[in-house]
Amino acid sequence: MRAGLQGLGLRAWGIAYLAATLSAQAPPPGSGSVRLQPDWTAVEPEILRHYQAVLRLDTTNPPGNEHLAVEYLKQVLDAEGIPSQIFALDPNRSNLVARLKGTGRKRPLLIMGHTDDVTVDASKWKFPPFSATRDGGYVYARGAIDDKDNLTAGLMTLVMLKRLKVPLDRDVIFLAESGEEGNSNFGIQFMVAQHFDQIDAEYCFAEGGGVTRIGGEARFATVQATEKIPRGIELVAHGISGHGSIPLKSNAIVHLAAAVARVGDWRPDIRFNETTGSYFRGLAAISPPDVAAHYRDVLSADPKVRAAADDWLVEHEPQHASMLRTSVSPNIFAGGYRSNVIPSEAKATLDVRMLPDEDPARFLEQVTHVVNDPAVDVRFPSQNTRPPGAAARLDSEPFKAIDAANKRMYNVPTLPTMSTFATDMAQLRAKGMQCYGIGPAVDLEDGPKGFGMHSDQERLLESELYRFVRFNYEVVLDLARAR
Repeated sequence: MRAGLQGLGLRAWGIAYLAATLSAQAPPPGSGSVRLQPDWTAVEPEILRHYQAVLRLDTTNPPGNEHLAVEYLKQVLDAEGIPSQIFALDPNRSNLVARLKGTGRKRPLLIMGHTDDVTVDASKWKFPPFSATRDGGYVYARGAIDDKDNLTAGLMTLVMLKRLKVPLDRDVIFLAESGEEGNSNFGIQFMVAQHFDQIDAEYCFAEGGGVTRIGGEARFATVQATEKIPRGIELVAHGISGHGSIPLKSNAIVHLAAAVARVGDWRPDIRFNETTGSYFRGLAAISPPDVAAHYRDVLSADPKVRAAADDWLVEHEPQHASMLRTSVSPNIFAGGYRSNVIPSEAKATLDVRMLPDEDPARFLEQVTHVVNDPAVDVRFPSQNTRPPGAAARLDSEPFKAIDAANKRMYNVPTLPTMSTFATDMAQLRAKGMQCYGIGPAVDLEDGPKGFGMHSDQERLLESELYRFVRFNYEVVLDLARAR
């Protein structure tokens, strides 16, 4: 794949890019003098203004207060003459749906962005987390890449389509949803259960993908086609309480610590699906030879070769190791209330991210077998709220449109991926919708430096914000405009 891109040559790529751009700007037959492309340089200040405005709204979840973002977005849409409606289970946790009508020749297209942010520790931020400070070409704020970049891109896509009066063959729907960071009952669950007719679409775009830059250069793009299902497991150890001066073999904390250690050392079996198989094969094709060998080896049918590659990924690329299997991470450990009292109970919480086709009951049995201690109960604490759904197709119209835009705008190949984290596309996939995760270009080095999503210095390059808005618009235009 890399050789193919290099062999294309700069001149040939430039000709292909120019041809694609002219084609995109040309009006469809019978549409008169319709202009399909805005003056993107002139639009950049407006993009930045809306981006900074929503970033400066404190919609930390909990408590959420997503109504602040919804009210802002509605004012913008009203000023543009774009009809929108507000739907809310709780007035402070509202959702907004806006729609541009098409001819109905094709089923609608849905663009999603969530308005809530994950919590912050403001004392660890160089710039105030809701200041949207511009520094060194970046914008710093909570939500900069999770998910007010997608929110801004969705808003601007609707605004540009409306201003240019682009004729559409399908409705384009924009959903600004609440509660993604842990309270989906206020957002996507509520919308799917009670107002699905307002967001029902053939295709959906939301967060979950993006373009990876290494050393400041775009190398490849990912499109989230499926995702792991989050499911917590609790380990609860029981013992005899007593005075701390008399150690007991039944000490609940000792039993729990041993159980957590066994689970921490355990690696569930490697299992590939169509998405992850395509991802690792594609990644091997564009990676340096020494690294590519590990990606190819982990696909090997030879258990020893596969295990050696897995060991390397666990050590050097834990995110890729997590994509190979249902993952388990012990994240909370609680027990005891006085230093001189042996507690009768102690509890650990495991963050389990299941492969889409994992059988939860069977996996619980596996964890119980690994723990191997009758003094420790292994249980699901609650029902799962994110249902499994079929992966998005890789031979589809949206995937081809995304791939074409990535080649045109970033000159990179597109790889389908399975997110290790959860998104609100899960509920839509369960309804049969084809959903694809996209996002802006970010530096691979940013995460380890503490500049990634959920980090203490979340940030996005301004230039990549502008490019992502244009990318979003062009993909939607390709799929929705009248031909």
